[in-house]
Amino acid sequence: MRSAAERRCSVEEYLAFERASEQKHEFLAGEVFAITGASLRHNVITSNVVRDLGPQLKGGPCRVLANDMRVKVADSGLYTYPDVIVVCGPVQLEDDHFDTLLNPTLIIEVLSPSTEAYDRGEKFEHYRKLETLQEYVLIAQDRAHVEQFSRQSDGHWLLAAWDGRPATVVLPSVGAALSLAEVYDGIEEKQT
Repeated sequence: MRSAAERRCSVEEYLAFERASEQKHEFLAGEVFAITGASLRHNVITSNVVRDLGPQLKGGPCRVLANDMRVKVADSGLYTYPDVIVVCGPVQLEDDHFDTLLNPTLIIEVLSPSTEAYDRGEKFEHYRKLETLQEYVLIAQDRAHVEQFSRQSDGHWLLAAWDGRPATVVLPSVGAALSLAEVYDGIEEKQT
């Protein structure tokens, strides 16, 4: 979750502050935003995604990274921490601290009530500026539901959605698939 801006500073000040901080923060246009802790459901789903993708990508050109890898969107200046990232080919990092990725191929966000609008809207606007990004996946916490946005050859984004644990989301950009049964393993559906 993202809170209100905590402070204003330069990129250099943000990176120095962030590298010394125990808490994660986003940065945009001189403002620093604290990212608050995630729920148990959020953490279980994130772990399940990493566990499902890892063996599929082993030995290939792509690798899965969990939510501690910072991503920079160079064209907008956003620094953020996606829940799951897959990067294919040579990794491009911002500097010799090796903690800010520039070239994600796939970004996955687990939706929270407090961040869903941001993840779908403004954050996705930033992510679309990443030339290397080919797919953006949103995973619901309250039900077995996944949305996949795929960059088309003309630059447009195509939406596909899956419901129910029997479904499987094919991720062509990384040569893998997400089984919703695996994604939601250990998660009880919320009753409405």
